[in-house]
Amino acid sequence: MRKNNFLKITTYAAVFGLIGGMSFEGTTYISNKYINKSSVESSKTTSKSIEKTSTLSSTSTNTSSSDGVSGVSESVLPSIVAIDVKTTQTSTDVFGRTYEQDASGSGSGIIVAQDSKNVYIATNNHVVADTSSVSVTFNDKSVYSATVKGTDSDSDLAVVEVPLSKLSADTLSNIKVATLGDSDKVKVGTQAIAIGNALGYGTSVTVGYISAKDREVSGEDNTMKLLQTDAAINPGNSGGALVDSSGAVIGINSSKYADTSVEGMGFAIPINTAIPIINDIVKAKTVSEDEQAYLGITGTNVTSEYAQYYNLPEGIYVSSVTSGSPADKAGIKKGDVIVKYKGKDVTTMDGLQEKMALCKAGDKVEITVKRADNGEYKSVTCNVTLGKKSDAPESTDNSSDNGNSSSDSNSGQNGSSGQYDNNGQYGGNNNGSLFN
Repeated sequence: MRKNNFLKITTYAAVFGLIGGMSFEGTTYISNKYINKSSVESSKTTSKSIEKTSTLSSTSTNTSSSDGVSGVSESVLPSIVAIDVKTTQTSTDVFGRTYEQDASGSGSGIIVAQDSKNVYIATNNHVVADTSSVSVTFNDKSVYSATVKGTDSDSDLAVVEVPLSKLSADTLSNIKVATLGDSDKVKVGTQAIAIGNALGYGTSVTVGYISAKDREVSGEDNTMKLLQTDAAINPGNSGGALVDSSGAVIGINSSKYADTSVEGMGFAIPINTAIPIINDIVKAKTVSEDEQAYLGITGTNVTSEYAQYYNLPEGIYVSSVTSGSPADKAGIKKGDVIVKYKGKDVTTMDGLQEKMALCKAGDKVEITVKRADNGEYKSVTCNVTLGKKSDAPESTDNSSDNGNSSSDSNSGQNGSSGQYDNNGQYGGNNNGSLFN
């Protein structure tokens, strides 16, 4: 499917410590007009179903094909989908006037699991973030409406779900759950095949090799360890599969370096990194309003740029702790930098909110902080029993400490911060400088 007048979505800023002017870009495309498409939905059921995989695991496959890449592609394509989204862009012209414009975007996804109710598709967070609607196109060209099950912005991962009851018999017979490989066992120099919805034209295949492992790449808010490949990762490939020569998924295509002097530097999230995060999202249950959790801190994102400038760990700088809150009782202190939540990396307040949304009041969680000790930051693990959001003290005009987790991602630039509740609702206030 072709889309005209595309604009790049740049989801990361310049990469520090590398070639000047080179940028790290998420590979999603948007256009300034919606693409008209018919939605093909069916309520028919069938006895034939996708291979049942309620949760994910690192399982390699020994299957191979004498047809080489074409054979591998043929076996993998039923597990790959094209994702189309609708969103609204806000732009400002040279006269300072702000206006909104409808836009559509495209990305890719991998069918990773299925239960009795839904088919679950893994993709990148930046593919589905801030969208008003999502649809997926399966291998048989059928198109279905989809819902974002959950996201993890810290790892740039998301899961989209499609009700199983809506899939037609023809669709069910043409799609399958992907086989997941073991990215820890991947060797530099082995063949890598990237499959995804490049440029929104439809599913395509590119071939290369694993160029590097555990490549640390700094984005706007965090640093990720990614697989590097010279298989072409083009706009629209985001969320698609990077597979090995047996057809097992070893990575989720995520980004590329963009510069006139650079060729063949694409990146994928290792599947072993993605599996536990996707599992958490797939298995998460809706938390009722009276069970929603709160922590009781005010925090500021420590981006890679701020980390270098202020000599701080990347994470969430705790600028205040509500007295008597769960955070206070667990020993989290002002000046700590939160780096892990339940054993998983967390680098932004949005990411912390997403992880907290999977928990409920009364849950016991481990939060790892970096705490200054004689000029060095040392890891401290705090065992927190999350409180009820309804018990959080209300904010006042003179304090940003309202008992809810809050964010100040722009405070280093304009001195303002915003308060986020556990539903992601935003309310601005002015509370001062970067680390208040």
